[in-house]
Amino acid sequence: MPPAPSGVAERGPAETLRALGVSRSFAGIVALNEVTLELHRQEVVGLIGPNGAGKSTLVNVISGFDTPDTGVVELGGVEITGLPPHRLGRIGLARTFQQGHAFPRLPVRENVEVSALGVGAPPGEARARADRILSVLELSHVANQPAGTLPHGHQRKLGVARALATSPRFILLDEPAAGLNDAEIPDFLVVIRSMRDDHGVGVLLIDHNVSLIMSACDRIHVLDQGTMIAQGTPEEISRDPDVATAYLGTTRA
Repeated sequence: MPPAPSGVAERGPAETLRALGVSRSFAGIVALNEVTLELHRQEVVGLIGPNGAGKSTLVNVISGFDTPDTGVVELGGVEITGLPPHRLGRIGLARTFQQGHAFPRLPVRENVEVSALGVGAPPGEARARADRILSVLELSHVANQPAGTLPHGHQRKLGVARALATSPRFILLDEPAAGLNDAEIPDFLVVIRSMRDDHGVGVLLIDHNVSLIMSACDRIHVLDQGTMIAQGTPEEISRDPDVATAYLGTTRA
């Protein structure tokens, strides 16, 4: 096994989600070029890059919404490449979506219960799980409110609650801070850290809010034009000249 990336202790495959040498093209346009990413349980890893860098494509490949042209995805040392999302949910992989995908007319509690039921939890356990998660995320006061009536910040928390209801080992958070105002970011940072520290989940955080990424993440991967150009601790990434070049929009040598 190659050395662990900077800032990471060696861990066994049972605690690891991996994308290995993943490539994906669309009509001849390369979206991902032999991308490798590793996520462990109980850590938060950031995935950043300019628009069109390939972040959403990578998340779709890992979460079963797309299939790579080459490369594999492994969860717990077992290949899961191309498995449908509902099967991945039952073996410990959850994701959120930029659009939320909640059932707007159902109460908040029932939205969370549905996620638990979808991975095989009995009805009583699903309701108990929903109540526990809503309490942790400070959403109990809106549990009986239709999901579609929630303010934007609560909608984002509900997406996380639904993912946690599947009792995942790993969660992919796709632009969870999009639309949040500056006052809401600190509360959301607490939620992300709680997933890692209180639930033992490995979190892949994809977001354009660099301040959130730098504060929340143990490690960061940077994509540009489908290629992984950097990975390391927040401090290392903040000093990386290739990262600065990618975000400034100039061409790398």
